[in-house]
Amino acid sequence: MVMAKVKIGGAWSGVLEVELDVWTVARLRQELLDRSGCACLKLISAGKVLIDGEGDQNLTQLGLKNNSRILATNIPVDRHGNSIKEEFLAEEERGNRLARLKTAAANLATRHADGSLPVEDFNLELENQNGHKVHWGSETDQRAIMMGLMLHANGKALMKKGKYRDALEVLNMGEESFSLCNPKLLEMVDNVSILQIDLVWCYFMLRDISWLSVAGIRLEKAREGIERAHGKESTRIRILQGHRFPELALHLRMELLEGVIAYHRGHLQKSKDALSSAQTRFLQVPDESLSFLLSMGYKESEAKRALRMNNLDVGRALDFIVEEKAKRTQKRKEDLQRQKEILEQKTYGTTPLNKAVNLSNLNQLVTIGFQKEIAAEALRRNENDAEKALDDLTNPETNAALQNEIISRKRRRLRAATKKSTENLVAMGFDKASVEAALRRFESEEQALSYLLTQPFTNTAGGVGADHQVGGSTTEERGGTGSVGAGHRVGGSSSQNEPAEKEPVEERDVEMEDELTGELGTADAYSDYDIEVTKEGEAINEYLALISSAENA
Repeated sequence: MVMAKVKIGGAWSGVLEVELDVWTVARLRQELLDRSGCACLKLISAGKVLIDGEGDQNLTQLGLKNNSRILATNIPVDRHGNSIKEEFLAEEERGNRLARLKTAAANLATRHADGSLPVEDFNLELENQNGHKVHWGSETDQRAIMMGLMLHANGKALMKKGKYRDALEVLNMGEESFSLCNPKLLEMVDNVSILQIDLVWCYFMLRDISWLSVAGIRLEKAREGIERAHGKESTRIRILQGHRFPELALHLRMELLEGVIAYHRGHLQKSKDALSSAQTRFLQVPDESLSFLLSMGYKESEAKRALRMNNLDVGRALDFIVEEKAKRTQKRKEDLQRQKEILEQKTYGTTPLNKAVNLSNLNQLVTIGFQKEIAAEALRRNENDAEKALDDLTNPETNAALQNEIISRKRRRLRAATKKSTENLVAMGFDKASVEAALRRFESEEQALSYLLTQPFTNTAGGVGADHQVGGSTTEERGGTGSVGAGHRVGGSSSQNEPAEKEPVEERDVEMEDELTGELGTADAYSDYDIEVTKEGEAINEYLALISSAENA
């Protein structure tokens, strides 16, 4: 039984001995309730509210360790029980999650907008509607629009799940992020206008008419922005999208909302006109067209999407599906290529300002005859200035210094890798001297392990035997030294001659970052326009009926 000490502050202060691998939040809370005499406690660790309903997860799985600090706050309850407790904890957890989401979006945008070496094996990049990479304005502009796009995508995902209240909060954060970007740049795109429409749609789905005046202003701005980005009567977007009609559903939703606002303001004729216009845009996918595409083996969702994007034209819908599949295939190839490039950049280290080596500049130097690794070191030292790097490469003295630095870096990386391999093999129960001898003899940890398994086994670590340990740990340990593992991080920090473990990786919120990048990973140029319109159709009929009743009254 391994006991750990957890430091408690707040309603009860002291050090509590717990079994991290056994205790759950519920057991920890009960222990503190007994000691403090409180009726209800809120527990916070590392900025996260600990909730009883975490399933069977123990405290270790929730991130607690020896000497972790926990704040225990007394919560008042009503005379009927714990409803106040549950509502309070739920609201706290919701607020905490939204704050984490915003922080994660800011951190991701910062890492991927300023040329720093990505922590991950991917890179977030801005693209236009044709999927081509674009570079907008300053680093501040890049960060602002990246953050806005991530939060907008997450808000739309919450809308699809029917979580409109949470979506509203996330979309508001997205709007705030976009506001930090140069307004002149945003006028070129329709992202902010679509976000405004999504915000008003959340008001509508929550049936909250208290937002009526704000909603009207938002829709006015949205209409102006859509016309500026798409051109009058959508002429510009029609040309850009090869005479497709992706914006129809968006206009339908916008006109519906304009009609709803007009109705609640008492402008019945204006409401009727807007709703009637929206009704003409309603794209009810014909059963025969859908059946035809389904018979060709396409999924229902992609068939409906293709028909809506092409104004129900079956021939164009077929072309659309084929083109989109080709784009996805090309995108996967580009993503794999970018992953390889990032892994390559990690081997070169970072510049004094912690930027990645610019591969475009590197390839230019290689083209004119310089050895790649030395050219990379010259760029790293000179903050990616190709002219200064060229001066260093053509100077015999600085060229020799570059080569010496590369040799030193390789030695550091080899020592770090050897130390890690030694720790891994010793942890399996092998004698340290035997491990060191095997690693000197063989080139890799795997080869050393294979050799050690053929030798008489002495378990100096008190383990349960070689076979069990090998099956239970080598895969895990190898996973820890993969494409973004220790070896690459050591190489990535050579500019400071320090191991990359000093990098503030612990500040990352991987859960929130995965949630944000997961939404972006499934998005494409048409995602913002991909609206089912079923609810919109029902709402149009509902409000037209209300207007008819008011006119006949």
